Amino acid sequence: MTTFKEQLNASLKSQDTEEWLDVHFTRPIGLVFALLWNKLGIHPNVITILSIFLGVAAAFMFYHTDLWHNLAGVVLLMFANFCDSTDGQMARLSGKKTLIGRMLDGFSGDVWFAAIYVAIAMRLDGQLIPGLDVKWGIWIWILCIIAGVLCHSPQSSLADYYRQIHLFFLKGKSGSELDNYASQRAIYESLPKEKWLSRLFYYNYANYCKSQERRTPKFQKLRRKMQERWASIEDVPSDVRENFLNGSRPLMKYTNFLTFNARAIVIYVTCLLGCPWVYPLAEIVIGSIVYIHMHTTHERLCAATTEDIA
Repeated sequence: MTTFKEQLNASLKSQDTEEWLDVHFTRPIGLVFALLWNKLGIHPNVITILSIFLGVAAAFMFYHTDLWHNLAGVVLLMFANFCDSTDGQMARLSGKKTLIGRMLDGFSGDVWFAAIYVAIAMRLDGQLIPGLDVKWGIWIWILCIIAGVLCHSPQSSLADYYRQIHLFFLKGKSGSELDNYASQRAIYESLPKEKWLSRLFYYNYANYCKSQERRTPKFQKLRRKMQERWASIEDVPSDVRENFLNGSRPLMKYTNFLTFNARAIVIYVTCLLGCPWVYPLAEIVIGSIVYIHMHTTHERLCAATTEDIA
């Protein structure tokens, strides 16, 4: 019989890609829920849907300016994250991993943060801009749209892509979720028109992959070169894989920074202190700096690896 610690390790993606806070706080709590809900026969996708409702409820609490509503928002968003952790851990432990589950998982996070951006904009709309005798008005909406659409979304998608690339080199195809536009588009085109929901899903997922590939030309060149030389990632010499991982491993802290925990902590602190406008501003300034550094460093790593195997 496996111990709790052994099950916890089995439910992690990898030590390289997991954050300290997740390993020692979120994942253990998530695993407790995962084991409970797994015994009850609840599918991971149901837990993901529950997390969407919790995340939106948290956003509603952050709309208010008083301490107790904001504390309730912190608790609800933490539980939404526990559910998000739980569904992934359940899927890895039970083998109920599906592409739809992964996309639903990503969609849930998008809904949480979209609701939070709207809540922050509505909360500040009629308030004065700090240091000025002018209300935020349309400017807070512009700030949140820039932060959410132009910064948060591409930052998160590229961070996820780099984690999947790292897992691809670390664990092979079976241990990662590294997909490509061509294969997902082929699935979409092979589906009959009456399966409109599946077609919609694969159409959007294929375009999601395409957006990741368009921003990573050096990795796409490396991937093509590897496909020319070897039949699969498992056939790539261990020294090539290890050299790439040595360069990729330091970047995992940036991919983690651009996902949930850092963002959530800034939301908690700024909403509790009554200055939620700091959150979208931090997305635009700090998030963009981290994103640019992560992207340029990873592209250099891919170019160097391509030269090595050429």
